[in-house]
Amino acid sequence: QVELVESGGGLVQPGGTLRLSCQPSGLPFATIAMAWFRQATGKEREVVAAISRSTFTYYQDSVKGRFTISRDNAANTVYLQMNGLKPEDTAVYHCALRTRYWGSTTPPADSNDYDYWGQGTQVTVSS
Repeated sequence: QVELVESGGGLVQPGGTLRLSCQPSGLPFATIAMAWFRQATGKEREVVAAISRSTFTYYQDSVKGRFTISRDNAANTVYLQMNGLKPEDTAVYHCALRTRYWGSTTPPADSNDYDYWGQGTQVTVSS
């Protein structure tokens, strides 16, 4: 059974920093793409950042220059370094993985294109 374990969320003041990690277990195949999505209360889930196996990346415009996604292929682990956090970044952050073939260098940014999901970790940015 596939399980994605996320860690690193918490409460931080505006301008602060957090680093999220996601490590899967029980995967039958290598991951093609990995991503972080977030869902704030009362809002729809949205992509934050995504990364392909060859480390091509995609970022939502609102996090460009502040967040960095990276991955360790050997450990199948994906990270999200979040700097300059803002109150509007407050949300539950979910890790997502895709194991099916993807025919583009740009990783997918649609939640429907991912196969496995983590339970989520809360990120709260507040003074």
